[in-house]
Amino acid sequence: MLLNSYTKEFVRLSCGSEAQPLDLIAHLNEDISEVIPYLNAVLGGFQYTKDPRSVSFRLHDKLVVIHPRKICVNAPSDHSEGEKIVEWLLEKINDTWERRAEIQPRFESSPKPKVLEILRLLPKTNCGECGQPTCMVFASHAAEGSKGPDDCPPLDGEQKTKLAGYLGQFEFEP
Repeated sequence: MLLNSYTKEFVRLSCGSEAQPLDLIAHLNEDISEVIPYLNAVLGGFQYTKDPRSVSFRLHDKLVVIHPRKICVNAPSDHSEGEKIVEWLLEKINDTWERRAEIQPRFESSPKPKVLEILRLLPKTNCGECGQPTCMVFASHAAEGSKGPDDCPPLDGEQKTKLAGYLGQFEFEP
């Protein structure tokens, strides 16, 4: 077993309104840098960096980043969801480490959603109902993983399905 324990910390960014979401940081008691390229292969990392080593991916519409000594979960809906995600990741980390001889490590990022492809699927009304000033800004956030089809109120059923399908090919689902 590579990873035995961690401590958790819920943080709220202080540079905004009180409505800012809570983030979870799991501080790992062991260094897991050696397993990160294997996790990138197993989890389909959205972004992989070599130095310092880290892998990012989307899980249940949450951005998750794994570093050698911490795991960051962006905006879990509550403490319980954040803890479940971290517990699942701990199991995945240890399982991946145990099976590393069977896994080809990956040292590059996976393909990313293209902003213009996302924009093509949006209504392009620049209505601001999503909280963004333009559809282009919304598309940029969607490409980064922080916005999704449900965050665009004027998006109709067919276009919502198309956008979900497009973004879904870049998201890992356990």
